[in-house]
Amino acid sequence: MSHSPSYSRLLTVTYYIDSNVKKSYKKILISGKTTVMPNPLQDQVSANKKRPAASGLECIGPLVSSVEETPDPINTVIKGEIPPWINGSFLRNGPGKFEFGESKFIHWFDGMALMHRFHIKDGQVTYSSQFLHSESYEQNLEKNRIVVSEFGTLATPDPCKNVLARFFSRFQIPKATDNAGVNFVKYKGDFYVSTETNFMRRIDPVTLETKEKVDWSKFIAINAATAHPHYDREGATYNIGNSYGRRGFYYHIIRVPPGEEQNDEADLSGAEILCSIPASDHRKPSYYHSFAMSENYIVFIEQPIKLELLKFMLYRVAGKSFHKVMSWNPELETIFHVANRHTGQLLKTKYYSSAMFTLHQINAYEDNGFLILDMCCGDDGSVIGDFTMENVGQASGEKLDKFFNSMCTNLPRRYVLPLDVKENDSDDQNLINLQNTTATAVKTETGVFLTHEDLYNDDLLQYGGLEFPQINYSQYNGRPYRYFYACGFGHVFGDSLLKMDLDGKKLKAWRHPGLFPSEPVFVSAPDAKDEDDGVVMSVIITPREKKSSFLLVLDAKTFRELGRAEVPVDIPYGTHGLYNEMR
Repeated sequence: MSHSPSYSRLLTVTYYIDSNVKKSYKKILISGKTTVMPNPLQDQVSANKKRPAASGLECIGPLVSSVEETPDPINTVIKGEIPPWINGSFLRNGPGKFEFGESKFIHWFDGMALMHRFHIKDGQVTYSSQFLHSESYEQNLEKNRIVVSEFGTLATPDPCKNVLARFFSRFQIPKATDNAGVNFVKYKGDFYVSTETNFMRRIDPVTLETKEKVDWSKFIAINAATAHPHYDREGATYNIGNSYGRRGFYYHIIRVPPGEEQNDEADLSGAEILCSIPASDHRKPSYYHSFAMSENYIVFIEQPIKLELLKFMLYRVAGKSFHKVMSWNPELETIFHVANRHTGQLLKTKYYSSAMFTLHQINAYEDNGFLILDMCCGDDGSVIGDFTMENVGQASGEKLDKFFNSMCTNLPRRYVLPLDVKENDSDDQNLINLQNTTATAVKTETGVFLTHEDLYNDDLLQYGGLEFPQINYSQYNGRPYRYFYACGFGHVFGDSLLKMDLDGKKLKAWRHPGLFPSEPVFVSAPDAKDEDDGVVMSVIITPREKKSSFLLVLDAKTFRELGRAEVPVDIPYGTHGLYNEMR
């Protein structure tokens, strides 16, 4: 899940619904019949009605409490069996410290990054963790208060300054945080931890030692990059960044070439901008967290979560935190920008849909002249701004239930984009002729209007929808695939692990009361013959008992537990990570 946008960790919080919001409908012709596209607000109400209402949710406050780091590897207790062919490290990232002195972070995303390593060899597992020694962390630690603003928390004024000095400090442009607590990523064989500002930190993946700070703008003319890059099979890395200047706001598709393993210093040399995409409204660019990549195309999704640049410039004057400067605009379209991955050429066709919100894409691939795009989607882009410490840390009771029941249900959807749209194509026909999808793409005066296919059956709603999707990435990213894995969200945080089979939209689940799993990661077996030959790993934590976390290993094919490695320390709820195979 993540976090802030590429604009110094900003994200949506406001969502206005009042008498001034008009119901909007789109009428289009599909196969000669008039179809009314429903209002996104009504879609959201419908989605939440389908999901069973929660009652009596247990408190998850302990999952968002500060913990101590474990810098020296410790042994775990193995229950069951960890397959002996697994030889590598499961690396995880996420917030782990939520206060300094008397000052506390307001939003869950703001917590100081804590890195975790589960090292697996010969059926045994060790665990270690370290706080990222970012400048933000070091400065906060030195002053024993929050002195660097984060996504949802404004830095506290220096009590040693007089009133006038503190007033004028509000007019200073804030320095972007380097609290890189979203993900582990790789560039040229090196490991980094990343957030969504212009700063990353290089990391030793064995010791978790914090190395040098890396500023994207020193290598390429961008202000930031996401924490969800894609990798091709030749070793190059792709990402999305942005820039803002006199010519307006631009989103940039970035390529970092392959490189040698374990450099002596951070090396992003050779990074290039493949394609620049002007924002549809240069005064109000969109938030983005990730993007999709097939074998030949990159898809950037410009969604109606808008950053208001004027508010961004003035937020310190108003004394507001970053997450107050964005808004969800359900009356606007979602635009799909498609670029050739090899040439950087942007397709001229405008693909768009009704308003929707997406954090994570599942996969994208090409099929007989069509681009298949599978994503986790919701109909309320204000949801992430609601993950305040107050909301997620509430005691069991009516308020916690109400908060969860107000959240949108994120569900898997498929959009199908025709790649060869001709001028003489009829405006009143569905351009999709694939037999295996109900998604539609209708040519209009302004482009191609898309409607999605739901990639689930109603049984998924019993698990609250899903997020944090993962696939057999090394073999099937950008290619036709059958399976994906995710967390089910029957609580504010994921409370189940799911395996989705797109052949029939069948579901397997691992779910136990009081246990909260992290994003599942697939690891392929060395002799794999099928797409799901391998294991799925996830870190399981609970608010019910201290020092009772464990690494769970499931058979990816059957989704049955093979073994677990019990860790005698507290682990907070995290965000993203990866598996690093050791040779």
